[in-house]
Amino acid sequence: MNIAQIAPLYEAVPPKYYGGTERIVAYLSDALVQLNHNVTLFASADAKTRARLVPVRDQAIRLDPAPFKSDLAAHLVMLDDLRRRQDEFDVMHFHVDLLHFPIFEQVADRTVTTMHGRLDIKDLSNAIARWPQFGLVSISDSQRAPLTDASWLATVPHGIPTDLFRFTPKPAGGYLAFLGRMSPEKRPDRAIALALRAGYPLKIAAKIDPLDQSYFRQVIAPLLDYPLVDFIGEIGDADKSSFLGNAIALLFPIDWPEPFGIVMIEAMACGTPIIAWDCGSVAEVVEHGLTGLIVHSDEEALIAVERARTLNRLRIRHAFERKFSAGAMAKRYLDVYARLINAASGDLRNAV
Repeated sequence: MNIAQIAPLYEAVPPKYYGGTERIVAYLSDALVQLNHNVTLFASADAKTRARLVPVRDQAIRLDPAPFKSDLAAHLVMLDDLRRRQDEFDVMHFHVDLLHFPIFEQVADRTVTTMHGRLDIKDLSNAIARWPQFGLVSISDSQRAPLTDASWLATVPHGIPTDLFRFTPKPAGGYLAFLGRMSPEKRPDRAIALALRAGYPLKIAAKIDPLDQSYFRQVIAPLLDYPLVDFIGEIGDADKSSFLGNAIALLFPIDWPEPFGIVMIEAMACGTPIIAWDCGSVAEVVEHGLTGLIVHSDEEALIAVERARTLNRLRIRHAFERKFSAGAMAKRYLDVYARLINAASGDLRNAV
């Protein structure tokens, strides 16, 4: 099968540090190549991939030192490059929100669009309704709630390579971990409060977006003076095995409709249990009592800190391999691609 993967240009593929969508595009592209498919990746030139790379921009936008740059212009050039080559591909798989809809509406039946973000956003439903011919993939069932009438093809959970992170049978750190973005909806303040109540050190590895600078200064920075709290900044994949694997548990204290939460399966790959608040996709990712503990209050979370120590880390790793490997993700997407191709060719028995 000839497959085009179209990545956002904000981060490298995969990202050097924090980043979700581009990370998944990288893992999916490589897994599809391993399954003997012809994959062409449209991305920035700093991508590391087994696919055939079409470099659209010299480097990803976020780490580009140029003082002025246009993300819209860069993405439009990429989409036009693809439009000129669209007949080369059986399937074009988009990861750029809805930007491609007006350009590719005549070949929508050969496209898949994965929605990577939250969907309860003003104007989004109007756009989805205007182009119903585009088949969409959700990354969790809960993500669909604001747009139940959209043209959903499937739910495909994220996956990561099984050899990316090292399994740690016995954590050596004696600390709790928080990994993600330093933003209000991720609730690092809740993670700090829990760690202080439980009496455990907390290590925070987090990216601070420009929009979150004031939140960090006003809410989080004053809390970093506590001796149990260690803010180490943004980390990349090379540091995650040690950071997550040596933690007693990963704290996932969100209070927003998280579409998936890649950090949860990264922790599972290391064998580290998750203590997660029951929001968004959490119940679809965490198996309560097996891979982690789902809580509904700070009191439940306090109890969960001690109970997390009793969870079997090898079983957590096995659950990750079974449900959230990159190979499993790729095979689910191949099912979606095959149904599209069958539908386009008139094979109604296997149509979407």
